[in-house]
Amino acid sequence: MLLNPKLYEINTRIWLKRFGKEAKLSDVPDEYFQGLAEKGINIIWLMGIWKTPESVIEKCCFSADLITAYNKSLSDWKKEDVIGSPYSVDSYEINSKLGTLNDLINLRKKLNNIGIKLMLDFVANHFSSDSELLKTRPELFLQAGQEALANDPMTFFRAGNKNKFIFAHGRDPFFPAWSDTVQLNYFNPETRKFLTSTLLSIAELCDGVRSDMAMLPLNNTFQNTWLGVLNKQNIEKPKTEFWSEAIETIKNKYPDFIFLAEAYWDLEWNLQKLGYDFTYDKRLADRLEAHYIAGVKDHLGADILFQLKSARFLENHDEQRAAVKFGERNSLAAAVLISTIPGMKFYFDGQFEGKKIKLPLQLGREPIEKPSAKIEKFYNKLLRITSNKIFTVGEFQKLDPFSAGESNNSYENMFAWEWKMENEKWIIVINYSDSTSQCRLRFETPRGKNNITLIDHLSDDKYTRQVDEIQRLGLFIELKNYHSHIFSVE
Repeated sequence: MLLNPKLYEINTRIWLKRFGKEAKLSDVPDEYFQGLAEKGINIIWLMGIWKTPESVIEKCCFSADLITAYNKSLSDWKKEDVIGSPYSVDSYEINSKLGTLNDLINLRKKLNNIGIKLMLDFVANHFSSDSELLKTRPELFLQAGQEALANDPMTFFRAGNKNKFIFAHGRDPFFPAWSDTVQLNYFNPETRKFLTSTLLSIAELCDGVRSDMAMLPLNNTFQNTWLGVLNKQNIEKPKTEFWSEAIETIKNKYPDFIFLAEAYWDLEWNLQKLGYDFTYDKRLADRLEAHYIAGVKDHLGADILFQLKSARFLENHDEQRAAVKFGERNSLAAAVLISTIPGMKFYFDGQFEGKKIKLPLQLGREPIEKPSAKIEKFYNKLLRITSNKIFTVGEFQKLDPFSAGESNNSYENMFAWEWKMENEKWIIVINYSDSTSQCRLRFETPRGKNNITLIDHLSDDKYTRQVDEIQRLGLFIELKNYHSHIFSVE
């Protein structure tokens, strides 16, 4: 398994326009990717490269809620800026507006040559409601009867050759159905066979996939979501999980292929056990946003294997921008945290510049935003620091801050851990609060030394401290609000 990688998500359809109005994958200069490699990025996820049908745009992309989102994020948007959701996939062919198959193959080679893996989407739960597959392979999708359509026209629709069939739209059981999608039937063996074959085809083109809403195809989830339809047709639950079969098939041919799951509802561990290399860590992001410090500490005390398979993020295309959600100063403390703990470090295009506008996926043009010089400078330094080998192959251990004096409970605001590798040690301390805080820390010190030097790579300050004091009383730390230390110990 790839240890502690750094993933960078790119909204491909938006991003390419930065290199020219009609730019394609082949037009992106090598220097762009080299710059990411120098920041330690070793996986690039090109989100939204697959072919989507334009026919769904007029029908599904001008609802009142979407228009409100367009107005909020791009005040001068025009109808032609609406290009549809990249998750309403027609087929797993590269969108011709982005390039050719050869462009994609050549890009992967270019990335691999500089140590970066290429990740693409696998939209596990559904296809576009206007996909050609509805005409050629209708049996792959969840079908229903006239009664279902009459009772719930928001969830069911008529399509296929001459509108012959009634299908279900894809859905998350906690939200209304997605009108631009059609639900795959995971209890049909032919569907599973088709999707496994699709994954094998995708695996020829890239080094990994990010599986959209990966928990929806789980047997129990699928059954609970579609129980009424399944019971009407006497469709029984399979004895095995799709993911265990599919991942095993792909890994048998491509052992190093990476599976990243978008996952929620405490089903992350289930998906990891079924073969996923990494799963979204939404719980950490939510607890950081809520300032639930004790909850974050508990979460980071989980089994190390779970930690190593967790994808830590502050923002992505579904989330509000970190600079807005957390506030600028808080977001930098949170960035230090996710960048210095075990697991995948998951960043989103624009995060390093402090972008603030969350763009609806249906829009094909982004607003002009002035980068934050402070955030940009901070990330440049943080990414350079965390490119040190110790954060990839070292041994992680939590440390327990304790009180620096009577009636001083501000230590509870502090996170602390260390990384060890051979004779090397780094210590990270973060004050995750809006006030100055103090604590003391005990940790193993080098033998035979009376003093140690702590070099703070964030501030470039150096501190000399007595080993005896650290062993007896603990290292005294004072940090301003939302400030951090990343010390190497010498």
